[in-house]
Amino acid sequence: MLVSTSILSIEKELPTKVISLNETDTDYIHLDVMDGKFVTHKTVDYTIYKNFLKKPLDIHLMVDDVPTYIDYYASLKPEFITFHIEVNTNIKKLIDMIHKKGIKVGISLNPETPVSFLVPYLKEIDLVLIMSVKPGKGGQTFLESATSKIQFLNKMRQAGSYSYMIEVDGGINDVTKHQCAGADMLVAGSFITNYDNYQRQINKLR
Repeated sequence: MLVSTSILSIEKELPTKVISLNETDTDYIHLDVMDGKFVTHKTVDYTIYKNFLKKPLDIHLMVDDVPTYIDYYASLKPEFITFHIEVNTNIKKLIDMIHKKGIKVGISLNPETPVSFLVPYLKEIDLVLIMSVKPGKGGQTFLESATSKIQFLNKMRQAGSYSYMIEVDGGINDVTKHQCAGADMLVAGSFITNYDNYQRQINKLR
């Protein structure tokens, strides 16, 4: 199981803690980018920490103006940029925009959004991010509705010979990971960063 560590729950000494995270074997650092509009919270400008972010980046845009944020965060040279299916924008244009920058494309959906909304885009994207909590805040409880979405996406992937990865974000810990069977990557924030030994927590998710 791949692990993408979210730094959303880190409130103090972010550079120091990111340096500690770089020393672990986490597969990715997950950046939750919020604009205070698509969700109520607003995050810091992560580009100011560019020199500290040494792991491959997995960027999750929870924003209304997706094109502007794609342009801005492409400067970090992430492996993935993920945006939400719920944005009121031409989805195909966003997919093409990210791919033209040489970045892999992910699409995320909120817990209440039917997973069928993703079907028209599955052959074009590299990752599906299933939100197992309401987006916008760390430390929430895992929603079991995510399990059936994982199962559906696995069946679609096999039937269509698609190559997208399945990622799950929200309320992930060493218990709820078992409800994510079939996923390829788990995003965990507070389960990892609220403890002194990051590597030990990451090992619990493997």
